[in-house]
Amino acid sequence: MWKLMQTRRLVIRKHPEVYDISDDTTLLADNLTVNDDDKVLEVCSGSGYVSLVAAQKAKYVVGIDINPHAVKLAKLNARLNNILNVEFVLGDLFSPIRAKFNLITINPPYLQGYQGMNTNNHSYLDYSWNGGEDGRSVTERFLAEVEEYLEACGRIFIVQSSLSGYDKTVEELSKEGFLTRIIAEKKLFFETIYLLEAT
Repeated sequence: MWKLMQTRRLVIRKHPEVYDISDDTTLLADNLTVNDDDKVLEVCSGSGYVSLVAAQKAKYVVGIDINPHAVKLAKLNARLNNILNVEFVLGDLFSPIRAKFNLITINPPYLQGYQGMNTNNHSYLDYSWNGGEDGRSVTERFLAEVEEYLEACGRIFIVQSSLSGYDKTVEELSKEGFLTRIIAEKKLFFETIYLLEAT
């Protein structure tokens, strides 16, 4: 089941098991700064929208997602928009990655949910929002691993929420020597979402 969605920059198809483009997606896409020679990695790439926006400027982009429906959809969206300098792969965070990138982005699941999720009891769509008991399980794993895949002087863009301790993310990045700042935010009726840049 595919639906067609016209965005401001791209034509994106949708799938019921893949997270739709939402406020957090556009906060990242609209404020992402990409250079011509950037090698970009998007973790939790979903429909591929952010990766495809980045690929319009970057040297090349790799998008990774744990949801096979998302990977299939993102590949379709790349073909639909005739964008060739992007690759989408299936994996859990950095598991299939063997290279380093100078720009890494993530819009992780940050709502409080439950631990031990598996697709026997839950849908693949749950992976897009379920951040574990405190909303930080994916974020914490990302922060623990990201430096290994980031080139010297590289940049990280990460979406965070007031519901799941965005200030903890700033603190953890600062401890690792990153200069971190909020470059955009959006107030919603039940939360504020932030886009952090770490360099």
